[in-house]
Amino acid sequence: MASSVCLAKASASILTRARLPGVTGCIIVQQRNSSSGSIPTNITSMKRGTGGRSSFSGIVATVFGANGFLGRYVCNKLGKIGSQVIIPYRCDAYEVERLRLVGDLGQVLFFPFHLKDEASIRKTVQYSNVVINLIGREWETKNFSFNDVHNDGARRLARISKECGVETFIHMSHLNAKAEPQKIWNGSKYLESKYASELAVREEFPEAIIFKSADMYGSEDNFLHYFNLRSRWSAVPMGIPLWKKGEHTIKQPVYVGDVAEGIVKSITAPDMAGKDIECVGSQRYYLADIVDYIIRILRREEYLRRTDRTLILRIKAMLLDYIPSRVWYNLDKLEREGVTDWTNPANPTLEDLGVSLTSFEMMAHYVLFRYRRNAYYSEKLGEFADPEPPKPAEFYSNKLKVATS
Repeated sequence: MASSVCLAKASASILTRARLPGVTGCIIVQQRNSSSGSIPTNITSMKRGTGGRSSFSGIVATVFGANGFLGRYVCNKLGKIGSQVIIPYRCDAYEVERLRLVGDLGQVLFFPFHLKDEASIRKTVQYSNVVINLIGREWETKNFSFNDVHNDGARRLARISKECGVETFIHMSHLNAKAEPQKIWNGSKYLESKYASELAVREEFPEAIIFKSADMYGSEDNFLHYFNLRSRWSAVPMGIPLWKKGEHTIKQPVYVGDVAEGIVKSITAPDMAGKDIECVGSQRYYLADIVDYIIRILRREEYLRRTDRTLILRIKAMLLDYIPSRVWYNLDKLEREGVTDWTNPANPTLEDLGVSLTSFEMMAHYVLFRYRRNAYYSEKLGEFADPEPPKPAEFYSNKLKVATS
């Protein structure tokens, strides 16, 4: 009885398959080959959803330097549009754990790596169609020099990304990175190594998008908070030492959120491959006016002034170079501080990517107002006047034209 039942089932199965059209068999075979991995899958064709955090944008991005100042903003922007973010890290895992919240559940992945270990780098980029290099070092250590991080490291990332078939490679440089940057005292090794990194990336990945950013400001930055640092001040006389009092330096600082938005938009922007994108703010200011505005926000006009006595500060910075930990300033930082920001009209900017630039005076007041003197004093409405915003650099040139005409 049992054998007859089995025979009947087998006959029915054979009859059913015989009645299936031939095209069905082709579909089954095609699906089997696709699942076996013999047919490559285009990640961007897997887009789903209407956009947003719970959608999938088709972007699988590996972000090197995600735990840095700019990296946190970039990861947040990527997560908001539904991208899968791979975060390589070299620090303790708990230091990058908070970045898990920038994306939807399961969309943020972490992987330990070392900048000199090609095998670990290859594992983090082999499934990505976008690689973003935000790794940077503002001071040298015995393990990593400027050249190790900016030049050799960037070349290694670009080469491996090209070998793994990455579609878009984005590299972060500096606006003033040149073969021979402006020399204040001894020249900036940081800017020289950043320029070398651009050449290295272009050699390994010609279609790479290079962002050349001016000084970035925002919460937890190293620009506005830098001048609010008490160790950056001088005691005798009390003030903020600057090269030539900051009256010969023009800066065009940019909000970090605008740079992050530009990086994310450049991934899908047409005709941006192989270009240098300059990231600057909407206004140019003399460094003297920027520092004076910071002093007014902090309400320390009574005793805090700009000075040009930088000798003691440079000696302190030289000693800080021997401290094996993060330092707020060093000799190279003081060198870059006096360099004027110059732009190239031939290069596209953040506005060309559709980014609406944030007002410097508004954001600077928002970031620094909490650090004002006597912050816990309950002031009356209108008791203190709003700090006068800095004047754009063009104001002085127009004033000079009127005076000489």
